[in-house]
Amino acid sequence: MTDNNKPKHMREIRSFVKREGRMTKGQQRAMDDIFPHMGVNFAKEKLDLVSLFGNDNPVILEIGFGMGKSLAEQAANYRDRNYFGIEVHKPGVGACLLLAEEFELTNLRVINHDAVEVLNKMIPDNSVAGIQIFFPDPWHKTRHHKRRIVQKNFVELCHSKLMLSGFLHLATDWENYAQHMLSVLKSCDGWKNLSDDDNYIPRPDDRPLTKFEHRGEKLGHGVWDLMFEKC
Repeated sequence: MTDNNKPKHMREIRSFVKREGRMTKGQQRAMDDIFPHMGVNFAKEKLDLVSLFGNDNPVILEIGFGMGKSLAEQAANYRDRNYFGIEVHKPGVGACLLLAEEFELTNLRVINHDAVEVLNKMIPDNSVAGIQIFFPDPWHKTRHHKRRIVQKNFVELCHSKLMLSGFLHLATDWENYAQHMLSVLKSCDGWKNLSDDDNYIPRPDDRPLTKFEHRGEKLGHGVWDLMFEKC
C-alpha cells in the first residue's frame, strides 16, 4: 500500500504543521545567502555532528526556536557548545540566521523542517548532550491536548537521542501544560528529575529571559521550567 493510499489514521503524526509565512527582505536574504552555510537540508540519513560543526563540542538541540533570539543568544554566550535549532516557520529561521550573522556565530546550525522527522531520520542515537523546548504551543483547549508535542512517545524519542546524562529542558508559561509535561516525564522510564522537589526547577542562568517572559513576570504570570536527565 502506497503512502497516498494509507488510511488517514495510519499517517505519521507530525509535531507541527509546517508554516511558510511572509518573509521580510532581510529574512529572505538570510535564507538565500546565510542558510547555505549555516542551514541543514532535510535528508533521510543520519548526520555526522562532528563533521557538521567541525569539532566534537557538546551539541544542544532546540526544538521550535521561534524567531531565534533566545537560541542565538545562547550560542553567543556559550561558544564552547554547538547548537542545532529545528523550526518549521521559515521567517523564524531567516530571523535566527540574521542574528547568527550579527553575532558572528560559528557554533549554530538550523533546519526548517518537522522536529519528529528530523529526530527520527537525522539525529543519531545517544549523540546529543541536551534537548530544549521553550514555550511550545500549549493547545490549551482540552480537546486539543493530543496535539501537544510533549507526549510519551515523543519523550521516549528524545531519550533515545540523548547521550547518557544528557538533559531534556522544557519551559512553559501555561501551568496546565507544565503539569502535563511533568506527568508525562514521570510516566517514562530512564529519567531523573533534576528538581530538588521532584517537580520544577528555577530558570537556569543559561536560558535567556525573553521579552515576552519578562513582560509576563511583570503581569504576575508564572513560568515553569522542567529539567530531566537521561539515566
